[in-house]
Amino acid sequence: MSKFTMPRLSTTGTTAAVAMLAACAATPAAAQEGGEPNDVTFSRDIAPIFQNSCVNCHRPNGVAPMSLVRYEDARRYAGRIARRTAIRDRMGTMPPWYVEKDIGIQHFKNDPSLTDDEIAMIADWASSGAPEGDPADMPAPLEFDDSGAWTLGEPDVVVTTDEFLVEAGEPDWWGDIAPIDIPILEDRYVKSVEIREINDVPSEGNGRETVGGRFVIHHMVWSTLNEEGEGRRTVWPVHEVGRNGDVFDQDAGRLLRTGSKLVSNSTHLHSNGLDTRARLQFGFTFHPEGYEPTYRESILGLGNGSDIDIQAGEKDQELHAYTVLRTPTKVVSFEPHLHAPGDRMCLEAIWGFNVETLSCVGYDHNWVRTYTFEENYQPLLPAGTVLHITGYMNNTEENFNIPDPRNWQGSGNRSVANMFIDLGMRLSMSQEQFEAAMAERRERLDLGPNDHVIGCPLCSVIPAGGR
Repeated sequence: MSKFTMPRLSTTGTTAAVAMLAACAATPAAAQEGGEPNDVTFSRDIAPIFQNSCVNCHRPNGVAPMSLVRYEDARRYAGRIARRTAIRDRMGTMPPWYVEKDIGIQHFKNDPSLTDDEIAMIADWASSGAPEGDPADMPAPLEFDDSGAWTLGEPDVVVTTDEFLVEAGEPDWWGDIAPIDIPILEDRYVKSVEIREINDVPSEGNGRETVGGRFVIHHMVWSTLNEEGEGRRTVWPVHEVGRNGDVFDQDAGRLLRTGSKLVSNSTHLHSNGLDTRARLQFGFTFHPEGYEPTYRESILGLGNGSDIDIQAGEKDQELHAYTVLRTPTKVVSFEPHLHAPGDRMCLEAIWGFNVETLSCVGYDHNWVRTYTFEENYQPLLPAGTVLHITGYMNNTEENFNIPDPRNWQGSGNRSVANMFIDLGMRLSMSQEQFEAAMAERRERLDLGPNDHVIGCPLCSVIPAGGR
């Protein structure tokens, strides 16, 4: 058997998902040690899980409602927590990470998802009355910087929009902002970019237990132009509520040209129930002077925004889009972008007779996620590979994001219309770079001719001469 056998491979174009409701499968730590299942306690067993996967958001001054830091706060939510974590990879689950764990690549950066054992332990804790246990077993409290500091470090250049006033209860607004000068004196390659909303919402929130309650700028699609309206356009990752900063591939810094202006291509403001003044700050961090990227970003689009046809009252409706890779390509991330009916998306690579699912993820329009593959697990695909995405849409009452499932739905930019895109990052490679990357992958993963690694169909084809 291959030493890199993965959970399940697809040999067809449509691979059915098998949701993992893991509560049935795992064994709590206490039971493994000979105790009873109801030995699970908050202090010893549950608090460390929450610290690892939950309290970054669920804490005082966090972006999510209800704190899970202290037993006194978490206990009353025990049943709800057990239900939400058991959903595993479909809309409504917590933490909001939807990778299906029985198919495709399983190595992602910043993966907060729970293990089967952790989900089972939470279920057992809740069903046994949510005992506290010995407070002396509590892990040391985590410390958070709530000063508004940048999570990716202090940027080299910060660009700020004008202030928006979004009044309580006013309707949504879509539009664009005036171009903003970016104050750099020479062209620089960007290592990371982080966007944050600065507003006057009270630190205790606005009383609404919703993620967006602390913010009013729902999203901004933006780009940079080196001459106002006429220069070369560079597209950057979209800003959305709840989205983290972007660190680009170390070998593929993105160029920010001197004289650039920041322009928006779609800005959406949404009232949070309070009169709120807000602005966006864009923080750019640069590579050192003299840095030159090894790879260039692929501008290949993958999606279909014109043929969306979602029938009323039906689930499991499929959308398909394809594209052909003109050059060898490294796939850095997978970012499904659907709208309210979206339920699931799969990314598939077709090369020759090989049809392989790279990833399948659930979708919840309340939480747009980017899934960045870990180093050594980023798909390396030869020229001629067909990338195929399949979107699964649920336009029924089962989908709580649907305002009225009696309506047919088509394409459009608004959240009440629909999109079907993979916004993930991809890098173009020369044939020499591609072969060198596969040789490096073989060495790091100790691959032999009989091994297989998902997303690299030629990795085990060892050339004469041996690398």
